[in-house]
Amino acid sequence: MDRRVVERLRCPVCGEPLGEVAAGALRCPRRHSFDIARQGYVNLLAGRAPHGGDTTEMVAARSDFLSAGHYDLISAALADAGTRVTEEAAAPHLGSPTGAAGAYPLVVDAGAGTGRHLAAVLAAVPAAIGLALDVSKPALRRAARAHPRITAAVADTWQRLPLADASTALLLNVFAPRNGAEFHRVLAPTGRLLVVTPVVDHLTELVDTLGLLRVDPAKADRVATGLGGHFVEESHTEHRQELSLAGPEVTTLVGMGPSAWHTAPDGLAARITALGEPVRATVAVRLGVYRPRPRS
Repeated sequence: MDRRVVERLRCPVCGEPLGEVAAGALRCPRRHSFDIARQGYVNLLAGRAPHGGDTTEMVAARSDFLSAGHYDLISAALADAGTRVTEEAAAPHLGSPTGAAGAYPLVVDAGAGTGRHLAAVLAAVPAAIGLALDVSKPALRRAARAHPRITAAVADTWQRLPLADASTALLLNVFAPRNGAEFHRVLAPTGRLLVVTPVVDHLTELVDTLGLLRVDPAKADRVATGLGGHFVEESHTEHRQELSLAGPEVTTLVGMGPSAWHTAPDGLAARITALGEPVRATVAVRLGVYRPRPRS
């Protein structure tokens, strides 16, 4: 595993630094040990996760859909924002070592899924190193291979993150739970949080026909309230693109998101077939850039 990332990791049991040992595990000075899977990720859960995260089938659906480029506008928006804010965030104390290669700003994706968005940011910021956090092992198997500078770790982002205080230059949160207190703790004072959420017309053409979950019109307000005690929004942008999808791609789209847990499979195929081809669907998201409030 990348030692530049490992040195910023912390034991989820006691909070001590972690180091790699020859037996294929990370271990802290108090001898708490965490196995590195042969697929390239490390399990940093302290105890059992409350849920298993996305299933193998959901992850495969997401990988197929993203690989087709349908959500590349999100990756591009994150990469553009990451490029603009990372240079300021990469203060010398964030990069260790700070030799001829300079600082190594850490980019963390909390709820990284397959790692595609994190990989896009790393491609845009060559000096950066990345950490993909997710509770889904099937997702992390893919994230660990998404980019050579990604380290992947199983972690429950609702709990204490396995990272040192102020260790992170840039934190990504895309369609994932937001733990404002922990995001604030691990971000450097000059760091930034990038939050991507759907807006009300996201996939609106499919919602009624297929019975998908609706986006809460008050979503932006709820995000602001949840983060308000720890962050200040600096700016936000909205990004839209119309997709032209084949029927199987619509099936994949439903299968990769939260509607997969709530949409009855009976009749879904018939409703998708009834849409005809191509199926038009609007991707509509909001990207908020947040700076941490000063620590008390």
